[in-house]
Amino acid sequence: MKPARVLVLVHKHLIPPDTATAEEAASADWRMEWDVISTLRKRKHDLRVIGVSDDLSPIRPAIDDFKPTIVFNLMEAFADVGVFDQNVVSYLELLRVPYTGCNPRGLTLSRDKALAKKLMAYHRIPVPDFVVVPRGKKAKLPKRLGFPLIVKSLIYESSTGISQASVVASDDQLNKRVQFVHDTIGTAAIVEQFIDGRELYAGVLGNDRLRVFPVWEMSFAKMPENVWHIATERVKWSAKYQEKHGIDTGEAALTYGAASRVQHLAKRVFRALDLTGYARIDLRMAADGRLFVIEANPNPQLAQGEDFAQSAKLAKVSYGELLDRIMGLGLQWQPERTA
Repeated sequence: MKPARVLVLVHKHLIPPDTATAEEAASADWRMEWDVISTLRKRKHDLRVIGVSDDLSPIRPAIDDFKPTIVFNLMEAFADVGVFDQNVVSYLELLRVPYTGCNPRGLTLSRDKALAKKLMAYHRIPVPDFVVVPRGKKAKLPKRLGFPLIVKSLIYESSTGISQASVVASDDQLNKRVQFVHDTIGTAAIVEQFIDGRELYAGVLGNDRLRVFPVWEMSFAKMPENVWHIATERVKWSAKYQEKHGIDTGEAALTYGAASRVQHLAKRVFRALDLTGYARIDLRMAADGRLFVIEANPNPQLAQGEDFAQSAKLAKVSYGELLDRIMGLGLQWQPERTA
């Protein structure tokens, strides 16, 4: 990609210091932002970085003054509300400026786990059976659902609120966990059939023509057998916990046929939910080999060491090339197509 004017949109508290080094960034909250910004600069793009928290007003003057070729969007929320991320890109569309990542429609459809599962089920994509428990209500299980079950927030991602206690095996445990989601996370709860098996991820890149990177897997090498092997908050975000229990991710040891099935399923999910740009599709593989789609994550973590970039690297797409391709997809996207 030719050098371009790139306006990088980040959370205000995650703007990397100008003097930051790679060593400092490795353990910082702003690691992804530093990786993206420093790499784009190395590739000779003309950058301007602006931070946003709960006010959109800095965006329009920056666009009018800088006249960016594209906005590289790293916003995962607005005013600390995750479901408002689609409103930020909607604003960019109203300003008629190209941006990276998923369109507002895809963000909305995938954010609501129940809605996403209904759409996938309509397209005959295998998903776990589930029921939604609104705030202030008690769980009433349909006959098709049997223990064990897993209880999660209906809309929050990144394993928010997920722990070993999220997998429940009795009515008492179910009621306590649903109440926890209602009271602590502040959202409705989704109660899903728990799929005991392998945790798989598939990175997808594209708008119309899709490319799926090698299938990734989370391994639990030192995790005791008497605990659930799931991606809890501590599993995902605590380096000490990961080291203690031998938790790592890497290319999944699958047969060619099994890997192809995962990749084909990932493409179907991407299209069913009207996603664009890039996404990570999370799946579970049961002991009998059956695949179940757990959720789709548009605009996943883009740090160099995270699953999406690592799987792209295995497909011989360097980190710099990956960022350029993401920008290229943003330049190709035409919002009017879904109007």
